[in-house]
Amino acid sequence: MSVLVGKKAPHFSAPAVINGEEIVENFSLDQYLGKNHVVLFFYPKDFTFVCPTELHAFQAKMDEFEKRGVKVVACSTDTEESHFSWLQIPKDNGGIQGVKYPIVADTTKTIATNYDVLFGQYDYNENGELSATGPMIAFRGLFLINKEGIVMHQTVNHLPLGRSVDETLRMVDALQHNESHGEVCPANWEKGEEAMNATPKGVAEYLSKH
Repeated sequence: MSVLVGKKAPHFSAPAVINGEEIVENFSLDQYLGKNHVVLFFYPKDFTFVCPTELHAFQAKMDEFEKRGVKVVACSTDTEESHFSWLQIPKDNGGIQGVKYPIVADTTKTIATNYDVLFGQYDYNENGELSATGPMIAFRGLFLINKEGIVMHQTVNHLPLGRSVDETLRMVDALQHNESHGEVCPANWEKGEEAMNATPKGVAEYLSKH
């Protein structure tokens, strides 16, 4: 599994459903460069079980992300038509109606491959025929990208393990605190708590209080 932290987030341009109802052909994160932090998260498949809980959980916290100037973008290897159809189904029927942030269609599987979250790989057998190992869908990868397009945080969960949206917000807060104040954020730090200077004295002072 590649570590992208500290590196430029891989570029892509792909179809997506935006605002829960409009299909666009060439969606890219480039539109946010210099303006917004981005949370890009991958999920395995439309019309499944853990995935809608995550998609709704991010939507439920959209006010918190927007207050922080953060754009949330989802991505799976399903088609844009599949995304659109799932968005028309009410929550109480297992759908994701009401989700408004962009959902990218990685039908070529190149985005998941470039972010190294694709579960499976292409190969050729002894007859030169293309085959695939694994289900060829995305793990639950999540990437926090700063305004310069650099990945600052990443997590990757296996298919059965849903993520914590609150932890994602905590990492956004830690990144923005560091950018604004130059201080580093210790273990279990929450917004509004004391951070510390990245010096031996700063660490000693913080540990003496905690």
